[in-house]
Amino acid sequence: MPDPELPPSPSSNGAPAPTSTLSLTSLMMGILGWIFLPVVGGIIAVITGHLAKKEIRQSEGLLGGDGLATAGLVLGYANLVLGLCGCLVVLLFPALLAGVWSFGNGIFNAIP
Repeated sequence: MPDPELPPSPSSNGAPAPTSTLSLTSLMMGILGWIFLPVVGGIIAVITGHLAKKEIRQSEGLLGGDGLATAGLVLGYANLVLGLCGCLVVLLFPALLAGVWSFGNGIFNAIP
């Protein structure tokens, strides 16, 4: 017999668990991070994704949306990693170009 003090679990009445708002926010910001808000969207997706996973874990089955939070985290982290790689390329390309240029000039100066 169920305990009358505990709220009924979503599976007991056949209704699905309500989705966590934070997990929806994480997914939406993860998608928007690839379209409109490259770095900001990724950061918000990662933060809200971790908060959503914690909220879902602590709800003990009363909230759903774990997959949405995971998808938001993946999109957010991928956005941040590729953004960081892009920044490194932009910052290091001039130095690489200068190194190749100076190396090439040294070779040509050595030829009589």
